[in-house]
Amino acid sequence: MNATELRNAWANGTRPNAVQEDLTGAELSGADLTGAYLWGANFTGANLTGADLSGAYLFGAELSGADLTGADLSRADLRDAELSGADLTSANLTGARLRGARLTGAELSGADLTGAINYKEAVTSHPTA
Repeated sequence: MNATELRNAWANGTRPNAVQEDLTGAELSGADLTGAYLWGANFTGANLTGADLSGAYLFGAELSGADLTGADLSRADLRDAELSGADLTSANLTGARLRGARLTGAELSGADLTGAINYKEAVTSHPTA
């Protein structure tokens, strides 16, 4: 599934599914990816500003350098995801699962990590939210 198909999945009556897809640099700002299956997908450098990824399955996804400013990642499964250098400014990560996630160099200014699971175990240069 390419970026356009992913963006239009819900409108076409299907759950967004991009398991292990290469979406490097994809333009997905404001996309509705609620509950999407995105295991192991590569979003390196992608624009996901304001995207709704609530409840999305991003286990092992590559999000290095992605722009997730204002994105909704509430209840998202980000276990073992690579978020190094990602911009998570003002992102909603309430209840997100972060076990094994790598957040080294990620920008977390204004991010809401209320109830984020295993946040303190995630590798990050920001020891507190």
